[in-house]
Amino acid sequence: MNPATAPDPGDPGSPRSSRVALGARGRIRRTVLAVTATALLAMGCAPHMPSTSPAPPVPRPAGPEEPTRGDVEAWLDGTLPAALETEGIAGATVSVVADGEILTSRGYGYSETGTGYEYGETAAGDVVATPVDPEENLFQVGELSEPVTATAAMLLVESGELDLDTDVTEYLDFAPPSSFDTPVTLRHLLTHTGGYEERYRGRTLLDDGEVDLRARLTTDPPEQVHEPGTVPSRSEYGYALVGHIIERVTGDTFEDHVRENVLDPIGMADSDFHQDTLYDGDTWPSDGYETDDSRPTWFEGSASAPSGALSTTAVDMARFMLALLKDGEGPGPLSSETLDLMRGPGLDADTLGTLAEGPRATLGLLEEDRGGRRILGYGGDSAFFHSRIRLHPDEGTGIFVSLNSNGHDEYSATRVLDAVTEGFTDRYLPAGEDAEDISISPTREEHAAMAEGRYVSSRSSHSTFLAVRDLFEQTRVTARPDGTIVVSPDPTTGAPAAYEEIEPWVWREMEGDRILVMRADDREVRDLGFGAALTMTRVDTVREAPTALTVLGVSLAILLLAALSWPISALVRRSLKGEPRARDGRTARVLTRGAVVCALAATALWAWIVPEATGTWDVAWSLIRSAQGLTLLGALGALPAAVSLVRAPRARERWFRVLAGTVVLAALVGFAWSAAVSGVMAWDITY
Repeated sequence: MNPATAPDPGDPGSPRSSRVALGARGRIRRTVLAVTATALLAMGCAPHMPSTSPAPPVPRPAGPEEPTRGDVEAWLDGTLPAALETEGIAGATVSVVADGEILTSRGYGYSETGTGYEYGETAAGDVVATPVDPEENLFQVGELSEPVTATAAMLLVESGELDLDTDVTEYLDFAPPSSFDTPVTLRHLLTHTGGYEERYRGRTLLDDGEVDLRARLTTDPPEQVHEPGTVPSRSEYGYALVGHIIERVTGDTFEDHVRENVLDPIGMADSDFHQDTLYDGDTWPSDGYETDDSRPTWFEGSASAPSGALSTTAVDMARFMLALLKDGEGPGPLSSETLDLMRGPGLDADTLGTLAEGPRATLGLLEEDRGGRRILGYGGDSAFFHSRIRLHPDEGTGIFVSLNSNGHDEYSATRVLDAVTEGFTDRYLPAGEDAEDISISPTREEHAAMAEGRYVSSRSSHSTFLAVRDLFEQTRVTARPDGTIVVSPDPTTGAPAAYEEIEPWVWREMEGDRILVMRADDREVRDLGFGAALTMTRVDTVREAPTALTVLGVSLAILLLAALSWPISALVRRSLKGEPRARDGRTARVLTRGAVVCALAATALWAWIVPEATGTWDVAWSLIRSAQGLTLLGALGALPAAVSLVRAPRARERWFRVLAGTVVLAALVGFAWSAAVSGVMAWDITY
């Protein structure tokens, strides 16, 4: 949609407004799902689990020994249209490379659906549905920008202008957050092990403007919560640092440097990190959608160009894959030696420990494993676009796919991406016979027992009020009598999954190919590795969902009943002309009731703030402080409630009022404990 002719973004019917509405509904849906899942876990009502006996290998569909243009196109034509329709995805663009050439590039569905245009002065009949064109339509690929950024950085490593193991403060004009003695290096940033927590505020641009990268990095930076090199966790801030280092070393803007030194040499003429020129060329950005029958959304820009601003076509991404796959002389700016370095694991067991036994991050890509084959992949997501590449360096093949919609539920896009990328691997690069013959580790029962507990993603906001989300997004590991474990929900799929140990601390999904790696201390497992850049860390006992959410839920239920009962009892007493309560202790009673109202109001306000803060719009600081103030007043209500209870015998209160006062006091204490444990009272309200 051309900004010059687009409706006023302030109009409730404009694409921007509709996108916010759709995004809000999606966030509310995800929050509700998280609460429901946690409640089920707390009650022990887990869904049906896979059988306890090891499952046979998943059958792989037969295909030709090598991908050919005709077979790949026929397979894509038979796979993607049905998947898009089933999951409610408006459009997809895909490309496949093999043997040093682009095998095919295809478009499916629509870049503009022609539906949902009933707002403003545009009539639905004036808009024609536009099919996706793999050469002409630009798709926003989110974090898939990062391998391009890594390529630019590795060029500077190759020229000697950057060193992988030098403290990055040597290249910067400011000091990034640091909580450990270990310095952060370029190697750490490229492998997502800088140790930084997640930051949400200001990361989305609601127009096509440009952002000062240094200002983005120095304004409310995230805390460093893990020692560098030890906990893999996708980091937008880390790759933004890489981009600014490139600017500092070269003297160019990041966008211009990558254009001149990476995109142009590879032949990616239609791709760009600039977000203010996307409508100026012959190519055209695809609209983004919640579902295939929803209104188109407004352009979503990234405040961190190195980690999320790339817009590209399927054909250009095919050229990028060829540059990464080349062996010896071929297209692309990197030498074969630098490519080998970039494609190899970036860290080893010296810092990762046993997490190094599983898939690891390379210097710009992420290792995967399917059917015993080493795969290099990467994924990227924005609010409505979802993309993935998967490279098979030993076979010289690769596939890229990008979607322009979320679909019917939060895992719809993932299912489509899996169907294409994993289906491609299964069809053309099936597992060998040796991959199916994997023994079961003799340490499985001991290690399964050590792994039991609850875990949260390391890609979280641990030091801010958003730490409350960890109470609702926990993964539970349960050991079974046969030494297998059940992970519920598996963070990669959102569904329960069973794993069996095939080597010490290395577990394989029993009905799939996913690998889980554990890292333990002397007593228990502390970390779970669900991929090269996804680590789950153990939850402290007091923050485990069954305890924390039960205390909070029961406390709020009691406070709500109390708040409803007070006016009702007053009306009943007045209608029956009963004796008024003694004035002695009235102040304490009024303060208690005021605290109860504050606690309930705070809970309602947090229920709005938390999903909103992780979405498109920034939340006003005053609202966050207001929620904290109401929370504090609610928690302090335990003091007058205790005073009322102490004075009850002297005031000759009836037994049921003493009982009610005791219950309300317990509920206010429970609310205060929940506020302290959840993290919502963090003094620093940046996020």
